[in-house]
Amino acid sequence: MTDWISRWESNNIGWHTDKVNRQLVEYLDELKLSSQETIFVPLCGKSLDMNYLYQKNYKVIGVEMSELAIQRFFEENNLSYSVSQDGEFELYEGDAIKIYCGDFFDLQSNHLANVKAVYDRASLIALDDELRQKYIKHLNDIISLDVRILLLTLNYPQHQRSGPPFAVSKLEVDKLFKGSFDFQELNCINDIENEPMFQNLGVDFVEKAVYLLQKVRI
Repeated sequence: MTDWISRWESNNIGWHTDKVNRQLVEYLDELKLSSQETIFVPLCGKSLDMNYLYQKNYKVIGVEMSELAIQRFFEENNLSYSVSQDGEFELYEGDAIKIYCGDFFDLQSNHLANVKAVYDRASLIALDDELRQKYIKHLNDIISLDVRILLLTLNYPQHQRSGPPFAVSKLEVDKLFKGSFDFQELNCINDIENEPMFQNLGVDFVEKAVYLLQKVRI
């Protein structure tokens, strides 16, 4: 956590992009959300994707450790907000966007009671193998039945580059979610030509995959 916060303080945030994720734009409708329904964005940083969802008339709940990241999100998108205490968290709340400042693993089901979908762009791949298993177990514990998840992953030869982001294959997605979730791969492409950092490290390929999951069992 200390390293994560220090990277925000030093602006060493290479994972952040100044564009809305094109896979979110292309596959958002797969979540089958109605206007004003709520989508959860774990480990959200200051992602522009949250503002995109807000502009599409959805409510957004995020969780993020860095107070600075949350403040920058609201300020850079010209969104007013208030701050209050909610148990373990400081809660930053705007018009239809709430971001809990604190540890994802401190979230409880009551925090996500109205959530109908989850958008995971860079959470799972930000975690090492041990934490990924813990993350999925906790996510399963705090979301309701039938909640859909739009999951974006990267897969590449892990021995050719150290994470994060970490390589997560289709086989691992199946293994992590098997039993409690139905899962479908919507798309998978080799996008190495758009990843100069991976090219410079001599990585052979970078697969970008999109999955749709739905919680079906407790």
